[in-house]
Amino acid sequence: MQSSTPSALPAACDFTVFGGTGDLALRKLLPALYLRDRDGHLPDDTRIIGVSRSELDDAEYRDDVRAALAEHVDADRLDPDVLDRLLRRVHHVRLDATAPEDWHRLHGLLKDRDAYDDAVRVFYLAVGPSLFDPICRRLEEIGVTDAGSRVVMEKPVGHDLASARSINDAVGRVFEESQIFRIDHYLGKESVQNLLVTRFANTFLEPLWNSRWVDHVQITVAESLGVGDRGGYYDQSGALRDMVQNHLLQLLCLVAMEPPTYVGRETVRDEKLKVLQALRPLTPADVERDTVRGRYGAGLVDGVPAASYADDLGHADGRAETFVALRAEVQNWRWAGVPFYLRTGKRMDRRTSEIVVVFKEPPHAMFPHSEGGTTANRLHIQVQPDEGMRLHLTAKEPGPGGIRLRPVSLDLSYATAFDQASPDAYERLLMDVIRGNPTLFMRRDEVEAAWSWVEPILTAWAASPARPKSYPAGTSGPIAAAMLLERDGRTWQEPDQ
Repeated sequence: MQSSTPSALPAACDFTVFGGTGDLALRKLLPALYLRDRDGHLPDDTRIIGVSRSELDDAEYRDDVRAALAEHVDADRLDPDVLDRLLRRVHHVRLDATAPEDWHRLHGLLKDRDAYDDAVRVFYLAVGPSLFDPICRRLEEIGVTDAGSRVVMEKPVGHDLASARSINDAVGRVFEESQIFRIDHYLGKESVQNLLVTRFANTFLEPLWNSRWVDHVQITVAESLGVGDRGGYYDQSGALRDMVQNHLLQLLCLVAMEPPTYVGRETVRDEKLKVLQALRPLTPADVERDTVRGRYGAGLVDGVPAASYADDLGHADGRAETFVALRAEVQNWRWAGVPFYLRTGKRMDRRTSEIVVVFKEPPHAMFPHSEGGTTANRLHIQVQPDEGMRLHLTAKEPGPGGIRLRPVSLDLSYATAFDQASPDAYERLLMDVIRGNPTLFMRRDEVEAAWSWVEPILTAWAASPARPKSYPAGTSGPIAAAMLLERDGRTWQEPDQ
């Protein structure tokens, strides 16, 4: 094996999607590639190869892709000429990953191109983790895993530390670490990346970004939808594995990381790893005190009746949690004593992902006879659905007759501040894969450090006779999640606060 060197946009690319007829490919990956092609960002000599067990020829697969783009791309962004160009790039290969006799089809297509040695080959594993090992081994056997190849793995990588190591070992036997891209689409969102710029390109904020001035940090990823048709998978996973181990811990890392020497390919990942290694390990007693798990019952979401988790599963034997709230601490010089509160859940009262940095109250009351009072400054970083930032301040209300204090906010909405559409996270991340830029992807040691921290929680929950606490659909989660903060004299920050 040889290590690939990150570079500028290559002249040629074969983008192969295993699971090419699946939901991820048709709903996210193909639309992202279309939009990058629309803006002229794909290499001119690009082929998109969908691999599946379906009996489809190229024309039939192109019809499926055309229908998917019509459904998942806004009509005003669908250009007939670009669509035709993209579809000419699209091919389908019928292949059973576990059948050695099928692989000659993909081998022939990949090798049958001009300038094979100069082309980048991306292999996107939009399939179950059990297929990662056999797919990678077959790719090596047919001779397409040289320096020009890259492999992309969707989260979660494994279901615990041992399985994550097993998967990483299997893929690592074929590909160098520099060729492996573990994708977490949250890291491709504009607001998440802008967090680094906000912290490190503005001198007024970074000196306050520490335990002397920050009271606590809240990270929320809430969904109004239930498990839908993913119930079978979700009941084997649960919210801790599905969301906390990757999405929320990655957001925590970006908030808490030290300034790197520069924002580059490995420097950011080095600093994120240090945060994961500095997380205070949770004992069984800590898990009981500092974590809450819940499961949604029937309720109302946006005024519409919503079924319970058991009803969505179709049986009452579900075992997974659909909600998690927990208290974490980063044990280093910068953050000692500052709690990080994380929560995520399904069937909640709103769909949102946000980071709230709550600063400490002013140390002295300067306006004793004023109406109203000062409130803690807060920086809200809105990840979705409306990407932006809000800085909450205390100001004097205009008018004579004394000082009246009231909270106000300085708002930055990316939609209105910049006269251009923000690319979808997958658009950005897929182009980073093609270019060979790993900055926004998880390194093996990051993944395993995250599992090392999460695993004691899973173990303690498995040993506990307590069941997840019920909460009605359309609410902000179990009452115990509010009590997690209230015992510290704090409350969850909601959008209307």
